[in-house]
Amino acid sequence: MTAPAPVQRGATVWLTGLPSAGKTTLACALAERLRAEGHRVEVLDGDEIREFLSQGLGFSREDRHTNVTRIGFVAQKLAANGVKVLAPVIAPFADSRDAVRARHAANGTPFLEVHVATPVDVCSARDVKGLYAKQAAGELSGLTGVDDPYEVPENPDLRLRTEGRTTADTVTELHRLLIRKGLV
Repeated sequence: MTAPAPVQRGATVWLTGLPSAGKTTLACALAERLRAEGHRVEVLDGDEIREFLSQGLGFSREDRHTNVTRIGFVAQKLAANGVKVLAPVIAPFADSRDAVRARHAANGTPFLEVHVATPVDVCSARDVKGLYAKQAAGELSGLTGVDDPYEVPENPDLRLRTEGRTTADTVTELHRLLIRKGLV
């Protein structure tokens, strides 16, 4: 008879920041590291969620709030069941992020907010999806951090600076946060 697998403690690590800040890159790299250590991990990427769970929502403040709280709902359910959830989501408004944190707290589920603090000029230079170029050309409006607001988290669990650093270095800093919080 084999022993049951050890119960893992779930948690949500919410990575918020501007478009092209490096949120998804960091989440995927951290997920790989955690899986190699034997953790159950899911990445709830904001772009994928918009395609599959929040299809039809626009980018009004109300729609953005709905999208963020939907992601938060799924994250909390997974985390409550022993999964390390990494959520790279712009989540531009503090009240939406606070609602997700409150849902986790109400259910006793660990939640860590990480601000991927990449300056807008660096994000624009990276321009992974071409959004900054489209905005500059007048083909796009409502770009978070440029002509639409982004409310910087006041007291995140970690403010992670990516400029001039390797992905491995920033992932190590994220991993140390999980260790300090007793989550790995």
